[in-house]
Amino acid sequence: MGIALQVSLKCLFGQLVLPSKENFSTELSRGTAGEKEMEVWVPLFDIFMNSPSPEFEASLWLRQSFNASSTPTITTGSFLSLLAKPCDAVVADSSSPRTKRVMWVQTLPSLVQSRILSFLALEKQRFCSRDLSRLARNVLSGDGEVEFWVKRAARNLLDQVSESSFEWISSLSLDSGGERVTEEFQAVPDWLKDAAGDSDLLLPWLPVSPDELNSRTNFVGCGESGDHSDELVVDAGDGEERMDEMVEEIEIVQSKYAPLDAEVQNMAATLKSQILTCESSSITGDLAARIRELCLQRGVDSFAILGLIEPWEADDEAASVLISHLSDGSEEELGWPSQVLCSIILPKLLVLEEPASRVLVTATIEYCKLHQRAAVYGLLFPLILRRGGINNPICDVVARIIRECLHPAHVSAFFQKLLCEEEHVRSFICLPCFQYLISNELVWTESLFNLLQNILNYDVHLTLDSIHHLVHQVQELAGAFTESLKFGNFLLCLVTKCSPFLKSYKISLCEAVGQTNTLVTKSILSKLSVL
Repeated sequence: MGIALQVSLKCLFGQLVLPSKENFSTELSRGTAGEKEMEVWVPLFDIFMNSPSPEFEASLWLRQSFNASSTPTITTGSFLSLLAKPCDAVVADSSSPRTKRVMWVQTLPSLVQSRILSFLALEKQRFCSRDLSRLARNVLSGDGEVEFWVKRAARNLLDQVSESSFEWISSLSLDSGGERVTEEFQAVPDWLKDAAGDSDLLLPWLPVSPDELNSRTNFVGCGESGDHSDELVVDAGDGEERMDEMVEEIEIVQSKYAPLDAEVQNMAATLKSQILTCESSSITGDLAARIRELCLQRGVDSFAILGLIEPWEADDEAASVLISHLSDGSEEELGWPSQVLCSIILPKLLVLEEPASRVLVTATIEYCKLHQRAAVYGLLFPLILRRGGINNPICDVVARIIRECLHPAHVSAFFQKLLCEEEHVRSFICLPCFQYLISNELVWTESLFNLLQNILNYDVHLTLDSIHHLVHQVQELAGAFTESLKFGNFLLCLVTKCSPFLKSYKISLCEAVGQTNTLVTKSILSKLSVL
């Protein structure tokens, strides 16, 4: 695999491991001559991995490199060639590792892929539209294995570079119309041809070598050939499947289960009564082992069994023992671990009106550290989407889970999905008997603004899309929270932490803040005035 494996990063939802610029450069320096040519792109990939505003900084770096660099490898064509470079990726599945042919960009973490595609859409005028279109189509050809935000960025790029009218039909021909467009884009301008006519060699400073100009490597994905037997996939170790597809898969699997027989129902009823009456941790641990065996080793509907056992009725101490014994860390994140959370912890927190007990919060946090994705879809999403909105006790628990269990980059992605207007993006896992407690839309309360303030104080860099949605909600809700100090503190924190991205919203934010009357109103207006 060479450089592809060196740059590929294992991206789990709960822990994003990003290499430093120095390590990246060191690994590149050990490669072959062809790999060393990629070293000039290390600063750019460092921006994509670590910058809070990667599109802007990457555009600035690209312009400065074109203006100041004499390195012939820094060209738009060489950058796209690097991204589309075919390589072999090892995919880990349930049976044995196998090798798949993918593009080099698809070996990168999903977060980096989406940022690169967004940057290409922003700077599309600098690149060949045909190459951008091919890259976007190859990324999309991964079907369900493409992470949601990567697919969204690829679709946006494809829309940006696609023809907006039917004028191109008149120029189509059956021979080489597409190739002619590519040749025109890469052709040397006339004035450069005249200047080069006096020399036997191509201009030495021209950022495209003759060999590179004449040789092209086409990377055709399964979407173009129509053959889906060898689909483009990324390393399955990152585990970033689309949540709505996973929920659909869970529903399909459950529909295949046969109704629970009388023996299983009697066992579930027995476990239910024993959980309510057990008085020692050792007995509770034994009950957890029996529940696990009944749900996972008999080929029955585990959701239905958990609904019969009702483990959420156990007291907090017993519940903490149950979740610590119900998982060994080897299960699929969106399978059994999420069911444990949504059947034991979630029902208790959905009706929480007083501060949660320390033993329950501690056990929940330890479990969520081991199962970050299960925590997001089996606990955080349904809690924040609680019908009627979150209150202060729920806010405190959610804030602790986010601070102690999730990486800041994943918190940013989580809130981008949460604030997105598309409802299917907010998919979650929940027992059917508790779905009535969860809404399809966010309910904006003072506690929710307090939670967002805590998130910003954890130095989580929200995406531009999230900031746009927040500003929109501030405009809509300012009149309803005119006297709310929590709303005011959130606005002050937002303006302080995200000031570089709020310049275009200055007027609308000033109008919204002008409707409030709190102790921090003047401070917010003062900070907005210097944007």
